[in-house]
Amino acid sequence: MQPQVINTDIMKLHTFHIPVMGLAYTIDTPIRLAHFGIDSVISIVDDELIEKMNAFYSSKFCLPYKEITQKMHDYRAQRITGYLDLVDKIVKNKYAAFCNELATSRQALNNFIAMLPQLSPVKRGLQFYACSDFDKTNEIRSFVAQHLHPGAIDVNIMTKVDKANYLNNEPLPVTYNDAHAALRGFANSTLCSSVVLSAGMNPSLYSYIAQFPDFFPDENGSLKKKVILKVSDFRSAMIQGSFLAKKGIWVSEYRVESGLNCGGHAFATDGLLLGPIMEEFKQRRQELIDTAHGLMAKALILKNAVVPQHTLNLKITVQGGVGTAAEHDFLLGYYNTDSVRWGSPFLLVPDATATDADTRHLLMMAQEGDFYKSDISPLGVPFNTVKGLPMRH
Repeated sequence: MQPQVINTDIMKLHTFHIPVMGLAYTIDTPIRLAHFGIDSVISIVDDELIEKMNAFYSSKFCLPYKEITQKMHDYRAQRITGYLDLVDKIVKNKYAAFCNELATSRQALNNFIAMLPQLSPVKRGLQFYACSDFDKTNEIRSFVAQHLHPGAIDVNIMTKVDKANYLNNEPLPVTYNDAHAALRGFANSTLCSSVVLSAGMNPSLYSYIAQFPDFFPDENGSLKKKVILKVSDFRSAMIQGSFLAKKGIWVSEYRVESGLNCGGHAFATDGLLLGPIMEEFKQRRQELIDTAHGLMAKALILKNAVVPQHTLNLKITVQGGVGTAAEHDFLLGYYNTDSVRWGSPFLLVPDATATDADTRHLLMMAQEGDFYKSDISPLGVPFNTVKGLPMRH
């Protein structure tokens, strides 16, 4: 008898998410969009940038700020924790204000309704209030509290960007490596969200996850911190998911990227296109769930930890190379994916990403012949970019 699958996530308002883009383009996207229920991902690679953003947004929202300098112990992890805690606080405040606005402003309610997918049950519920006499503030507040929630404030760690660090010319322990410290910074934050691990498997980093209690489920299958893996095929998902499950860690989502265009990186595959890869996930999804659940349960028993009463929820999402709404709907409907990633179009939206006007204009005017493969990637593999951009990432 197969274990019962339960969905421990609140129903999503949207069928898309905004992935990490570069080090800075989505560094504050949750502050801009999370109150609308839109999921997005922050890069936590560059702690210098993160510290500057912490100072900027603390000042903008009149919140206390205390500088974390490189002279402080574990400054990299502390900077990341500090900024993520700040983003969490700002998003919660903006979300509360937005919910109040929906209950008191017909215009705000209509604008938000227009953002939601046509088939969304939340949209239909809000339309009822928008079409009725606008004197049901308490009813609207109740509906909003029950059905709306902020978008996820997820973070990205490139697992292979894990440089060792030194103090007085002596190497620090591996837990102070860049990726390890970034993980610790996220784990110690107040966020209830996910870490997106990309760029391949790092056994040391994966094992380190098990040091933090928030990544383990309670008896109801709830996780304060979740793991999302970016993978290029089913085999990679099975191998990496099983490795983590043996540590007692559940992978809550696999983000399948096009092997021909993984976030700009040109990882050439053996000729497999996205369709056949997604078909295998569709056909073998339950196998992935059952295998991971069995391994995780054994590991939790050995740790004398709580074993969930039900199998945890597992999502399959897709990103890379999606160009039209029809493709978006096809991936959702035919392959039963849970969400589709849209990246590049949001670089053109100043309300969504930290893109300057010159870069947005350059992207809008670019033609097919303007794109080329460069060597700007920190992974040392070809990277698709556009002529005219400064050599930074």
